[in-house]
Amino acid sequence: MSDQLPTESQEQAAPIENAATQGHAQPPVAKPEKDREQATLSEYLESLLVTVILALFGTTFVVQAFKIPSASMEGTLLIGDHLLVNKFIFGGKGAWYEKILPYRELKRGDIIVFKFPYQEHQHFVKRVIGLPGDRVKVVDQEVYVNGKLLGEPYVVHDPAARYDPLNYNFPPRPSQMIASGLQPEWAHEMKRFMRGDEIVVPPGKYFAMGDNRDQSWDSRFWGFVDHDAIMGRPFLIYWSVQAKSSDYSGDSTFWSRLVGVFDTLAHLPTRTRWSRMLRTVH
Repeated sequence: MSDQLPTESQEQAAPIENAATQGHAQPPVAKPEKDREQATLSEYLESLLVTVILALFGTTFVVQAFKIPSASMEGTLLIGDHLLVNKFIFGGKGAWYEKILPYRELKRGDIIVFKFPYQEHQHFVKRVIGLPGDRVKVVDQEVYVNGKLLGEPYVVHDPAARYDPLNYNFPPRPSQMIASGLQPEWAHEMKRFMRGDEIVVPPGKYFAMGDNRDQSWDSRFWGFVDHDAIMGRPFLIYWSVQAKSSDYSGDSTFWSRLVGVFDTLAHLPTRTRWSRMLRTVH
């Protein structure tokens, strides 16, 4: 009885048992094609999500692109200049993280991009002239800060510009306020900050002007720039194309802007200002 031969089923199971005990793995089972496609799609979506998050973080906190639509900063910045703006530069709010991050306070002469105080979704580019506490005035087209003439090698004047008394003297006399292009709210509010023939910049505010003084609608006409409205400082012209203010005007129609885009693309090599490419902004 002890010498009974193994049955057929036992003989078939023995080799499998022996193979398992000897460490031989079974052949891997191939994943279905559908599972591999789902895994690949999941990886693509994950990569896209990470890219979007990084892009949003970058444009929110670090750098953002802007273009120049007007002549108010010529000849420092020209219509059609496309800028990269450093949003990770200005501190001054007293937050704890400013001590460990590369923030700095605004300085007189800094070029800034900021939200215009009277219209939504509109951004201006100007140069900081007056800091909080400064006394500012304009006499015969020359700027005085705290009683001293301000050296401004970047300033240009346009003799063809229409006459406005604020281009020559600021703060204006009462008779000049009517003739100038003052923002109505600023015309009423300005008197609070006037001390004699000067205007005093309040805390948390800045007095900004364009380099093209006769073509710039700036703090003389609409008031101070709030610190919280400042987006950052332009540091690089990454592309520049010959353009006119009307190309960026909100008054133009959709079709005229579309035609302008295609026209620019068709003449891109000749309209690009190659000498301004990758130029730093000062």
